[in-house]
Amino acid sequence: MDLSYKQKSAWENLTKAELSELGKLSDSYLDFLDNGKTERECTVEIIKQAKKHGFKSLEEVVKSGSAKKGTKVYLNNKEKSVVLIVLGDDITQGMNIIGAHIDSPRLDLKQMPLFEESNMAFLKTHYYGGVKKYQWTTIPLAIHGVIFTKEGKKVDICIGEDEKDPVLFINDLLIHLSKKQLQETMSEGITGEQLNILVGNQKPSSKEKKDDKKEESKNPVKDNILKILNEKYGIIEEDFRVAELEVVPAGKARNVGFDSSLIAGHGHDDRVCAYTSLKAILEVESPKRTAVALFADKEEIGSVGNTGMQALYFENMVAEIAALNKNYRDIDVRRAFANSYMLSADVSAGFDPAFPSVFEKMNSAYIGNGICINKYTGSGGKGGSNDANAEFLQRIRKIFDDNKVVWQTAELGKIDAGGGGTIAYIIAKYGAEVVDCGVPVLSMHAPFEILSKADLYMAYKAYRAFYK
Repeated sequence: MDLSYKQKSAWENLTKAELSELGKLSDSYLDFLDNGKTERECTVEIIKQAKKHGFKSLEEVVKSGSAKKGTKVYLNNKEKSVVLIVLGDDITQGMNIIGAHIDSPRLDLKQMPLFEESNMAFLKTHYYGGVKKYQWTTIPLAIHGVIFTKEGKKVDICIGEDEKDPVLFINDLLIHLSKKQLQETMSEGITGEQLNILVGNQKPSSKEKKDDKKEESKNPVKDNILKILNEKYGIIEEDFRVAELEVVPAGKARNVGFDSSLIAGHGHDDRVCAYTSLKAILEVESPKRTAVALFADKEEIGSVGNTGMQALYFENMVAEIAALNKNYRDIDVRRAFANSYMLSADVSAGFDPAFPSVFEKMNSAYIGNGICINKYTGSGGKGGSNDANAEFLQRIRKIFDDNKVVWQTAELGKIDAGGGGTIAYIIAKYGAEVVDCGVPVLSMHAPFEILSKADLYMAYKAYRAFYK
């Protein structure tokens, strides 16, 4: 018996058949990233795939008056978060829950964003989540979201993704005049109010002015942008006040490396865990324990609001299903949660040899070494974390080992170097057993992040085993 522990490589433990499966999984994940650059788009994609696998809306199931083992139910919560449930024997005996989030750091347009300055039109933004502001300058950007006309018509917006579309852009200061800027800290070199998106420069021609015979505009570039938006989408400036428009990097997710072993994309945090848990639950047919997949919004800003995990939509959904039993009591929902097991499926920080000083090597996650278990997150003295119980960790270890899942354990980084949190503590407050378990990522919260395909595959394999 080997008394010492040696970390495994996920790559070295893949069979030929698994390598083939990994390739297909990676390709479909690339498509998911490209089709789901916002929480709204992810919601559409998740529900579309769920319906193909026999899931019915909660409203439809409640209206039918019954739900039995094997019934597949989905909840579309405000178009921005989703719950999928496959019913088992007795929901009061507990659920196997995997919870990911589908929001990612980005820039949001302010409610009155459009202005003109120095012959250029710009859109003002307010960054969402933890970002390094300087990373968002000088890269191609796209706008996704919804806007309503005064008549109440909902207009879907996506500008910058089609090859024929223009992209958008945030300026940075030229190096020749950056002496003072370069003396600032990285967090102050670009301020939040400087994250204005360049959207136009054109003014009407002299002939157009004469033909129009209107009083000369004080903001001709801005007015031209409004004209373009009105002609294409039927919107006016006032409509920005009732819009949700998100700015994300333009372009598709891509394979990385000469061996194509990695993926660069926007929103690996946390769409990699969302996608792999989605794939896993779509394979569940008639489980002994009820299987649940959560796809939450607003995790990046504290899981707040009516689409964040602190809202009661999941609890209410379980209550609606439990109430289909004629002998329903309020205690049934409490027991269902208290007897549950949950993997809080969120990404972890991958060790980066370019920045070794913030990592503690023995307790770091390494890309290519499989899915990562974080017993606790938080910061400093574990502040704000869910600290998983050893008994539950042993249960998860046995599941993973029995199913040949390559896994590792880690902390987010060195003590006092920083920290972070997940949705784990929110479900744990019901008495459920919860542990953080996700994919290690490089350049987390950057416009584009990096992960290993081997870890992507092990996440899918781990979540599939957990549901079994």
